[in-house]
Amino acid sequence: MPGLEDKKPVAQNVSRRSFLAGTTALASTALATLSVSAQSQSTKAKEGLHPSDDPGQRNTPLLDENPSSGTPPATDHGDLGPIWYSFNLAHKRVENGGWTRQVTVRELPLSRDVAGVNMRLNSGSFRELHWHTAAEWAYVLYGKARISVLNPDGTVFIDDVAEGGLWYFPAGYPHSIQGLAPDGCEFLLVFDEGAFSEENTFLLSEWVAHTPHEVLKKNFRLDDSAINKLPDRELFIFPAELPASLSEDRISVGGIKTASPTNYSFDMKGMAPTKATNGGEVRIVDSQNFAPSKTIATGLVTLKPGGLRELHWHPNGSEWQFYIAGKGRMTVFGPPGRARTMDFNANDVGFVPAMAGHYIENTGNSDLVFLEIIKADTFLDFSLNNWIRHVPPEMVTAHLKLTSTETATIPVEKLAVLAKEGTI
Repeated sequence: MPGLEDKKPVAQNVSRRSFLAGTTALASTALATLSVSAQSQSTKAKEGLHPSDDPGQRNTPLLDENPSSGTPPATDHGDLGPIWYSFNLAHKRVENGGWTRQVTVRELPLSRDVAGVNMRLNSGSFRELHWHTAAEWAYVLYGKARISVLNPDGTVFIDDVAEGGLWYFPAGYPHSIQGLAPDGCEFLLVFDEGAFSEENTFLLSEWVAHTPHEVLKKNFRLDDSAINKLPDRELFIFPAELPASLSEDRISVGGIKTASPTNYSFDMKGMAPTKATNGGEVRIVDSQNFAPSKTIATGLVTLKPGGLRELHWHPNGSEWQFYIAGKGRMTVFGPPGRARTMDFNANDVGFVPAMAGHYIENTGNSDLVFLEIIKADTFLDFSLNNWIRHVPPEMVTAHLKLTSTETATIPVEKLAVLAKEGTI
């Protein structure tokens, strides 16, 4: 039709012009929005705000205890899973003679090799005679306890263990723990099974309660009046009279003739530091200096304010930590490029997956004291500093862009702990 061809190009030109104009307008709007957003972010930055700022509901006391969780450092990335828990969140089983609470694989799902129990026994009170499927390592946090453990050959070990001391009972070995004067004891128990539970131990009281009386009479050579006095339910933790002196108890079970050739206790806190620097000290106890401890290797670390447990990793197991005093921060690094930072206080538990790189820093004003625990017979770790200084300088330059002069300032020795000022 006449004129149709003339109108079509006009319509197309108008359409294109409208589209281009609209696109330009949208782009301008977007740029303006980005500019406003950037200005807003800049304003927030100037105001001291953070992208993780949470104006809604929050558990302020918990965030105050763990600021690195609420506002993680920019270097954190991805999800490593839980690396923190606290005994103060665990269920506390309170008995007449004391209490117990535990952190196992149920609370820290990644910790499949190690579980921990925090227990308190009043003066005279017993954790009754029992045994279990896992080996038991313990560190006394407060007071003093009397322990006993029987060997398969009938020899017995009895000792008193005070604050800073430890014991080790192999799996299946029957034992007992009793609080001593003046105020009993509190201790950390560590087991080489992540799914271990204090509710699932072999108790003397329950065994006799669930064995027919006629069988008990034959076994014990006791009459009915004696058998009828036996417990009919678990004792678990219960009060009792204080024991005789240590020497009297040892004599009462046979003296030297029945004394165990193996010593199942060790004064960890009283030993000379394995490593000491201006930043603190480390005491290592494993099967090399405490022969019975075949499945648990430990380090007792003390960091001075500002001190650093240097960047390192363990080649022979995951690390289960217990914080005794002070305040600290840890970042755990794992592949592919994941990192998680958490803060720790007394009575907290930390976890580091096997092989994962990590550090622990004292962020408080007093000494940070904690235990590093590995399911292994030997305590092994690699220092990042030590590694960097033991490769040719050109390798360091190629990887980290450091000059040979800069590399030379990195400590060549594995120091374990570093001072705030960076001095040895």
